[in-house]
Amino acid sequence: MPSLLHVFGNTFPAFGASLLLGAMVVASYTFAVALAAGRDGRPRTLQAARFGAYGTVALVGVAVLCLAYAFVTHDFRIRYVAHYSDRSMPLQYLLTALWGGQDGSLLWWLFLLSAYIGACVRWLGKRYLELQPYIIATLMAVVLFFCVLMAFAANPFATNVAGPRADGEGLNPLLQNYWMVIHPPCLYTGFVGCSVPFAFAVGALVTGRLDHEWIVASRKWTLFAWMFLGIGNTLGMLWAYEELGWGGYWGWDPVENAAFMPFLMASAYVHSVMIQERRGLLKVWNVFLIGLTFFLTIFGTFLTRSGMISSIHAFAQSSIGGYFVAFLLILVGFTATLVMWRWPELRDVTPSLRLRKAALAAGWLVIGGCMPGLVFVWRLGLPVGWRVTLIAFLAGVAVFVALEVVFRRMTSGLDVRAHRPQIESVFSREFTFLLNNWVLCSLLFFILVATTFPLISEALTGEKVTVGPPFYKAWVQPLGLVLLMLMGIGTLFGWKKTSTDALRRASYAPLAATGVAAGLHLAFGRMLGFPAVVWSDPIYPGALGSVLRAFNAVMPLLGFSLCVFNAAVIVQEFALLFRARAQSGALRSTPSLLWWAGGLPGFVHTLFSLSPASRRRYGGYIVHLGIVLMFIGFTGQSWNVDREASLFPGESFEVGEYNLKYVGARMEVDNNKRMVFADVDVFKSGQYIERLSPAKFIYKKQPDSPTTEVAIGHGLRDDVYIIVGTVNPSNKNIASFNFHINPLVSWIWLGCMVLIAGSVVCMWPQIVFGESRVWSGARGIAATAASVLFGIMLAATPAARAQTMLHTGTVHIESDVERSLFASLRCMCGSCPRDLLSTCPCESADEARENIRAKLRAGEARDRIIAEYSDEYGAEALAVPPNRGILRAIWFVPMVGIALGALGLARLMRRWRRGSGPPKDGNPGGSKAEGATKDAYDAQIDDELKDLDD
Repeated sequence: MPSLLHVFGNTFPAFGASLLLGAMVVASYTFAVALAAGRDGRPRTLQAARFGAYGTVALVGVAVLCLAYAFVTHDFRIRYVAHYSDRSMPLQYLLTALWGGQDGSLLWWLFLLSAYIGACVRWLGKRYLELQPYIIATLMAVVLFFCVLMAFAANPFATNVAGPRADGEGLNPLLQNYWMVIHPPCLYTGFVGCSVPFAFAVGALVTGRLDHEWIVASRKWTLFAWMFLGIGNTLGMLWAYEELGWGGYWGWDPVENAAFMPFLMASAYVHSVMIQERRGLLKVWNVFLIGLTFFLTIFGTFLTRSGMISSIHAFAQSSIGGYFVAFLLILVGFTATLVMWRWPELRDVTPSLRLRKAALAAGWLVIGGCMPGLVFVWRLGLPVGWRVTLIAFLAGVAVFVALEVVFRRMTSGLDVRAHRPQIESVFSREFTFLLNNWVLCSLLFFILVATTFPLISEALTGEKVTVGPPFYKAWVQPLGLVLLMLMGIGTLFGWKKTSTDALRRASYAPLAATGVAAGLHLAFGRMLGFPAVVWSDPIYPGALGSVLRAFNAVMPLLGFSLCVFNAAVIVQEFALLFRARAQSGALRSTPSLLWWAGGLPGFVHTLFSLSPASRRRYGGYIVHLGIVLMFIGFTGQSWNVDREASLFPGESFEVGEYNLKYVGARMEVDNNKRMVFADVDVFKSGQYIERLSPAKFIYKKQPDSPTTEVAIGHGLRDDVYIIVGTVNPSNKNIASFNFHINPLVSWIWLGCMVLIAGSVVCMWPQIVFGESRVWSGARGIAATAASVLFGIMLAATPAARAQTMLHTGTVHIESDVERSLFASLRCMCGSCPRDLLSTCPCESADEARENIRAKLRAGEARDRIIAEYSDEYGAEALAVPPNRGILRAIWFVPMVGIALGALGLARLMRRWRRGSGPPKDGNPGGSKAEGATKDAYDAQIDDELKDLDD
């Protein structure tokens, strides 16, 4: 007993560590008991697993409370507390520090996962008894991974070797920010939420119950996670916009991309899963999508914490990368094995043991043959091109042998034809959803290759090439516009097939509105300050750069026109809904008082009185409207105006339609810092708008690193964004300013709130009150309303928090030519994360900018300056990798993947349409009577599907 007390101790840090060890033990027990419950099917065993899950949740919850208590009480014996807090920090930032570092963020991840587990186990109750054991076991496996990680590599309760400090180091000033209080929890809520639908998919694969049961069961969990992924990414944009001080909201940083990629795959899943639910198709694809979504959440966490990428958002380099790699490999191997074992059920083929073995043998032959071969070939002393070619050849041989030799021989004599419905027409909602998935996966592939290209280029050439925003803007914007177009077109089609006349009637009004909007934009856009065509510098010399430049020049016109098209489609759908309800008399169920109260209450009442299927449909349209509003905001970046000026008090400066008058400087002091404010009055067309006060903060603990506070005036048309560089009291308080006029940015935050509202409508429970279900219904409504209200409150606060944001420096830019040039080059000082010269405030970046200014004054051309900078520092100093040699792979490989995906989709449709044609024997054309019977049957099916939609 004394030895146990010595191990766990009477000290608080040891108690916290013992809680994590206890959670690991209980999670292991629950995992084993859950598997036993799945094997023997005994209710008592399952109940024991449920109790074990609750025990794990309790232990993790107490561990988080202990760490929070340590922060609040300044227990500097704990290394993590001493590193991320000090005695002067207010309570809200002490709690923020809980997830401000690596160890605490992993514990917070585990806490959110345990909350999901508790809610899921409670919700399951007596539902889905065959799936339950494997759902619990899967979730416990994820808990075990994070417990092991914290026990052996990232213990948040580890103590300082030298003993407790008198005071802590304090939280990074960049993180002492309102948005950092809510952004990480929201994003983690979305990330962790993807574990639950993945667990349902694993349960379905293990049990073989692969119809739409698991999809229906996990639908609201998926929508909830998807909603918080969207909220988390939007709050991340807000943090970057109002904290980092470079005038933008999305810098295509690797960590930003890691948070965005799961959102893309979750979006693809929530669309494709509807095809399986209605038509029984895409079973393999949906399992792949939900597995990939969960994989990307872990992969994004790995990127953020492994130190393999350079990012302002990333944590410090650590040793936990190996743990994540091992878990990801286990995850891929386990999921792939389950999919191969259940291949007959997923493909709607008559199952047999021989077919399962054939699928396993073929699949693992490809995996086992490619991986060792890839490593062997890569270590050969051959040129890069030869090694890549050999790897591609090896992969092709492995696939050929697996399919043509192993699989065909092992399944010889078996009926491997799929017995399932097919997509009959490209003029159907099913096909537009497939196109939607193709574009979303294309976006993912492009972003994934570009995000990991520094690692790829280092492996290929030994040079770590970085990728900046100009590359993403040039290549990703076209795919985003295609996605926006498909979002509107897909709504015009019905399920199964759509007649030409119906499609013409449905598209007339939206196309007319689009044409009018495009004409008005071309005619009056420049006069209103929103020109339809905006040219920028090409990212590549030659034809490729010219083509990309030309397409992106018309992006404002295309983006605005497609937004109008989508808005017209959505308005048309709601108009048809209310007309149909008025004709049927259903509209009278909404009290007239609600319509007289402004219309919105009546609209909301109508939505929530629809059937569940219709509510999901029209809630989805509201989500689409939110995305349209966000795209309007994204389009606004084409018209940004950026200027710099040095002003004495009383002087004014014109920026676009605004007159900005520098009133003067003032100083304030609190217990933590000195604050130097520069007050600026904003006028528009001679009318006073507001006073903005950018500032410099000098913290007592970091006097040599003053931070800069951004001041933002939000508006529906423009945001006035002001940064103060320096204030010189010895020269009459002269101040240098960066002024940014950012059009339509507020539409992004408005769109997020509309997206949340649409998600609420989709998730709202259908309650049928009865004698024994009243309180159950009330609980369901209260839980949904509370969670969504929380999300709305998070997204509704930008204007109220407009002027309390910090960043660590400013950059002086004298002209648009300098701005374009600095945005193409990176700082190579080695101490910062290779920021662009247009945003990096360090001394080395200042020196590089002065050298470039001297070359510009000497008359050197832009391309020559970039070439000289690249020759001095290498290709890694460029924001866009040069378009030469093996570095072309950054765009060539994704384009090949996109093209192959398009060819595969076309081949799939050809096979489906050929399979749905008339039989070759008998009368291929069919008699007229048979044709009439078939047309009548198709019309009946169309009517039934339409009824399901309505």
